[in-house]
Amino acid sequence: MTEDPGVEGASGLWSGEELDLDAYLARIGYAVERDGKLAPDLGTLKALHRAHVRAVPFENLDVALGRPVPLDLKSLQGKLVERRRGGYCYEQNSLFAAVLERIGFTVAGRGARNRSRGATLPPVTHALLVVTIEGEQWLADVGFGWQGPLEPVPLRDGARVEQSGWTFGIGVEGEGIHVLRSLRPEGWSDLYAFSPQTLYPGDFTVMNHYSSSHPQSRFLGQVVAQRPGPDVRRALVRDTLSTVRTDGVTEERVVTAGELIATLASEFGIELDDEERAGLERMHPVGV
Repeated sequence: MTEDPGVEGASGLWSGEELDLDAYLARIGYAVERDGKLAPDLGTLKALHRAHVRAVPFENLDVALGRPVPLDLKSLQGKLVERRRGGYCYEQNSLFAAVLERIGFTVAGRGARNRSRGATLPPVTHALLVVTIEGEQWLADVGFGWQGPLEPVPLRDGARVEQSGWTFGIGVEGEGIHVLRSLRPEGWSDLYAFSPQTLYPGDFTVMNHYSSSHPQSRFLGQVVAQRPGPDVRRALVRDTLSTVRTDGVTEERVVTAGELIATLASEFGIELDDEERAGLERMHPVGV
């Protein structure tokens, strides 16, 4: 009986066989001699996850510029690896799923409702991954921006992990809904909630279409660039650059049009060509 290519963990579902693994490892700064041999185990998953979020920024610049956002692996490698750009959740987690699949992990997609902005019942617009290792499931998400985890989080009720001064937890609600939470000085705050239903690359494509083109998508018409970090987390949304530290101290400043390109490079490591620079400067709301 042949294996159904649509089931969780099936070979080729995320196009891992097409991945240039060496180029990806160079992009995230992962050296096997220093960081460890690649294997489908927890140590490898943690090391790759941390290296990816450190190296590849969250950003929506193609959406802001009115460009399409393809999710095929060749396009993802060209943008995030070869051009050293960033991307948002569908791009980042699709690429990461291909990496994990190539190494031999069992990986599946999930769709979440983003609760971080306070909406009572937001739509399912966030894409994340669940990785199964020796019968235990781990939430892996390299595409949630500055509020996301640095490493995988064990997907069990009551789990609590500390990652370089940032604390994350998992709760379970009715109907088996899992909730990722972040501990802040004022207490626990929900980040997003998701069901155990497996999503596939085609589902990510449908969600991506909404986020990249629907008039109500928060990614249209403004620049969003974010990066989590072990000490400081940074976010640029429209013209406001915010930084938050592990003790909860937050700072904000306005970024002018004249500062935009330099800020994207220095704070987020985003490399742009001349056409992209000009387009983003034209749409920026603050003058020189």
